[in-house]
Amino acid sequence: MISGLVLHKVGMTQIFDQEGKPVPVTILKLSGGFILGYRDVKVKGKLEKRAIVAFDECKIKNIPKPILGIIKKAGIEKGFKTIKEFSVISQDNLPPVGSKVGVEIFQVGDLVDITGTSKGRGFQGVVKRWGFSGGPASHGSMSHRRPGSIGQKTEPAKVWKGKKMPGHMGMQTITVKNLKVLYVDKDNETIAVHGSVPGAIGGKVLIRKKLK
Repeated sequence: MISGLVLHKVGMTQIFDQEGKPVPVTILKLSGGFILGYRDVKVKGKLEKRAIVAFDECKIKNIPKPILGIIKKAGIEKGFKTIKEFSVISQDNLPPVGSKVGVEIFQVGDLVDITGTSKGRGFQGVVKRWGFSGGPASHGSMSHRRPGSIGQKTEPAKVWKGKKMPGHMGMQTITVKNLKVLYVDKDNETIAVHGSVPGAIGGKVLIRKKLK
């Protein structure tokens, strides 16, 4: 069994628990999931078996030839955009090369770590980007949403690195840990996890089982 998958964010909704209380969940859907092969990797002096898995089905003409060669070597006549490696948790009932692995590797109650790219917000000022309160709102003020002073005088005569300034906001890799799997639908290849997941609707997220 492999430790994770690459899924697409469908959106958020809510389900009701046994007590009838609404619980916010994010729906994630699988596209692809074909085993391309296995390889052994040395991690901290120990050999670790990893599975190479293909996701995001697409037209074959859009695939680079080196990647297409790997896919065809596994006996798969489809194109895929994304290829990822995942650790093999257990070698019992390990899926053969060319077979498909689905969301059934997750069970209700499992804790998972999900990594995604946050929504891009473009160039933003300090009020939106960092939550600054801004200056006076009166007509005489000329500093409604400005950052204010950013430096010193003769000493040290520079702006310190890491200063909160206007700039590009979002589009960062974010990992949310310890989310619980609340629902698994093998037929539709979807799962529901408790809480929110970084990224826009339709974006890819990397989901891994919590091993520790």
